[in-house]
Amino acid sequence: MFEKVLVANRGEIAVRIIRACKELNIRTVAVYSEVDANSMHVQMADEAICIGPAASSDSYLRIDRLISAAEITDVDAIHPGYGFLSENSHFAEVCESCNIRFIGPSSRAMNALSDKAVSRALAKKAGVETPPGSEGTVENEKDALVVAKKIGYPVMIKAVAGGGGRGMRIAHNDVSLVKGYHTARSEAEKCFGNSGVYIEKFIENPHHIEIQILGDNKGRIIHLGERDCSVQRRNQKLIEESPSPLLEHKFRKLRDKIGKAAVRIAEAARYTNAGTVEFIVDDNGNYYFLEVNKRIQVEHPVTEEVTGIDLVRYQIELAMGEPLRHSQGDIEIKGHAIECRINAEDPFGDFRPSPGRIEMYYQPGGRGVRVDTHAYAGYSIPPTYDSMIGKLIVKGADRREAIDRMNRALNEFMITGVKTTIGFQQAIMQDPNFRRGVYSTNFVEQFLGGARYELIEEKT
Repeated sequence: MFEKVLVANRGEIAVRIIRACKELNIRTVAVYSEVDANSMHVQMADEAICIGPAASSDSYLRIDRLISAAEITDVDAIHPGYGFLSENSHFAEVCESCNIRFIGPSSRAMNALSDKAVSRALAKKAGVETPPGSEGTVENEKDALVVAKKIGYPVMIKAVAGGGGRGMRIAHNDVSLVKGYHTARSEAEKCFGNSGVYIEKFIENPHHIEIQILGDNKGRIIHLGERDCSVQRRNQKLIEESPSPLLEHKFRKLRDKIGKAAVRIAEAARYTNAGTVEFIVDDNGNYYFLEVNKRIQVEHPVTEEVTGIDLVRYQIELAMGEPLRHSQGDIEIKGHAIECRINAEDPFGDFRPSPGRIEMYYQPGGRGVRVDTHAYAGYSIPPTYDSMIGKLIVKGADRREAIDRMNRALNEFMITGVKTTIGFQQAIMQDPNFRRGVYSTNFVEQFLGGARYELIEEKT
């Protein structure tokens, strides 16, 4: 049993990890940048250490400062959360060399899935289809043009590292390819410290389906069903749900195939702890592997709600060497869950971030409603980091009940002082196509451009 865990992150995921540790009677250490001194995770942890100024490159991304904080406070393990260093194999290796347990996949598993291009090769060996594309990274724009000509436009330029929609561009011709290639490389270098990109065929009207996996140190791996993350803007997820309406109503036989494919890929990488295997599915029911997210996901609560399994607690137990407590046959999906990411963004202004001080904050409650957040009245959202205020998760007996419950909960959510996406997401809950489950990753663009789009005014 761990006695003390350092949480190498901030915001709502740091709060989420601290709560799981408290339920396991594990003491916690929070790290924070100077601008996060009044953040909720700092107040909740048993100890807290400042690790640098606001810029993440000088604080949350500094391995030396994190390890120093861990050694000073004598922790047993580090939980990286998501983002920042959560998928950095070198960080995991440093933790291991310092006799500090890394709560996540082993550095070996991370290296087997070291970037998205390497992951594609591993998926092919596991017998899982990938979209046509480059063999590994593309080193210059000349090679990029050769690949695009071979597979045909449109193509997707994608960073080999990181996630969250950063370092990704769609190109429909040579001009946009060259521009997108350099933009994606620059963005990837800035966000992930790795400018590598690869190119793959862009699938028209794709559905984004991902599978939650868990693996123990004995080599056993299971999956916990799928999440549908197709409601995105600029490749960043806005709304997630489980189970997927596409697999539930149109391609039900595909569910078992994709789940088994995810497990095969994880087994090929000798994966441990929690992770997510991402796929795209086209309108004909063909599915293609995208990548493995080697960490806990932002949208993990929807899986928790439909399976009844605490994924963060499971992560900690698996890192302690505990075996899986569930077999594949134990996993049962009950009801329907939806998550809305509540962001400090201006839907009237092209979703620009809206940092600032939250004047009033009231979150919804009632049956089947959960809010994961670090925000409170008086909290100032810094412009330095992701604009997410929190996550609103609801569960219903079926999808219709879940949508109606989400609509009600969004209507109750009151935040003033900053712009938020609450009204925008409430409008989506009332959209006929969304309610029928008829949507793909281009849904938001179509929704914003449609005559029926009327943003629900936020409460003031």
